Amino acid sequence: MADALELDTLWEDFHRVVNMTSAELAAWLRVRDADDEAEPLPDEAGTPTGRHVLAILQKRRTDLTDADIRVMYRVVDTVDDLVDVENEPEPEITPEDTRRRHRLMTLGHDPLKP
Repeated sequence: MADALELDTLWEDFHRVVNMTSAELAAWLRVRDADDEAEPLPDEAGTPTGRHVLAILQKRRTDLTDADIRVMYRVVDTVDDLVDVENEPEPEITPEDTRRRHRLMTLGHDPLKP
């Protein structure tokens, strides 16, 4: 497990890049997986990483597990690689931008959210 200072930094970085609330993320994961005939059960909606991000958002820092910490590092690294968080939002113009936005939203980051 990470030391206290490293965990504090990770917690702040995670909440900097994950700009969706747990309610917004849960709704997005359900919408993302819904099809014309059915909507998944709330606990089964979205990717495993998306569901894990949602679970982390509902935890206190003191309740984090080693698996949570690994996912938090992966989410921070992925979002930082795909976006300049300080200079978002960017206008959504092409289908590639839409796919990029949807991928980021699955991790809890909506690039169009102020």
